[in-house]
Amino acid sequence: MATARLFGQGVLGITENDVVYSAAKLFFAYGLGNALTFPMSVGGSSVLVSCRPTPDVVNGILRKAAPTLFCGVPTLYGSLLATPGLVEKGEHRLRLCTSAGEALPVEVGRSWARRTGVEIVDGIGSTEMLHIFVSNRPGAIRYGVTGTPVPGYKARLVDEVRQEVAPGEVGEMEVSGPTAATHYWNNRDKTRATFLGDWVKTGDKFRQDADGNYIHCGRADDMLKVGGIWVSPMEVEGALLGHAAILEAAVIGVADEQGLVKPKAFVVLKPGVAAAPDLTQALKDYVKTCLAPYKYPRWIEFVEELPKTATGKIQRHVLRNREAGAATL
Repeated sequence: MATARLFGQGVLGITENDVVYSAAKLFFAYGLGNALTFPMSVGGSSVLVSCRPTPDVVNGILRKAAPTLFCGVPTLYGSLLATPGLVEKGEHRLRLCTSAGEALPVEVGRSWARRTGVEIVDGIGSTEMLHIFVSNRPGAIRYGVTGTPVPGYKARLVDEVRQEVAPGEVGEMEVSGPTAATHYWNNRDKTRATFLGDWVKTGDKFRQDADGNYIHCGRADDMLKVGGIWVSPMEVEGALLGHAAILEAAVIGVADEQGLVKPKAFVVLKPGVAAAPDLTQALKDYVKTCLAPYKYPRWIEFVEELPKTATGKIQRHVLRNREAGAATL
């Protein structure tokens, strides 16, 4: 009930007149709040669908079931934008959308708002905290930032010895609030490493801007150190997604012939776009125009699809393991 009150009602402003469609199923923490506790807490309605949320299925639901709230994930929004048949302005009843799981790429958020006329409220949550604890706010969306703590929660960024980092520096987020779990079932070591008094380690790296907004840099084990400087894979992915040819992108660190870690990108091209050597160089040059030159991907591999979890999160560790296996052959 605390998540329904603090985020569902407090941030999304859900009421009895809302109809919610969540792409994430009820057995995920994100879907449980979106499609069950949030609407039920105010006497609203929910659309439940057993099949996979493919772009065709989602567009059909947005048209026929006419939900007012749509809860998705970044990869799904990207796929919807790249697929013919996207619901445009005037073809739906949506008043608001939400995104979680990974940081929402700037261009995906802007394109969705431009084509559908609806904002996406980006936020971060975890199963350990049950739902979203840091978020943007409707009417004050800034794509590219995760936002500020949801009222009722506290967040801070710490270094390796759990000292708070200076403003603007990258640190691991710890969060405190009324919805925290107490432990992992039959996993004492992980419990002791994650639940630290009033604080819960999220495993996510962030930095804060001058306005106090948290900016997601990636999972702690996804961060790259290139030339002694931390590089967020999500920052490089976001730059790649700004190119007209790219549908999806995932970036990992790979050692070069000197053993130095550099970014490597795996990209899925939009339908009708063919992989070519000149496109590889064009993508590298494009990223250099968006970011500091040392952040550009030294290698680009075109793939048919990226490994994802059932909720649509990109599994970068699968790509890292694949690269490690190839390097030993």
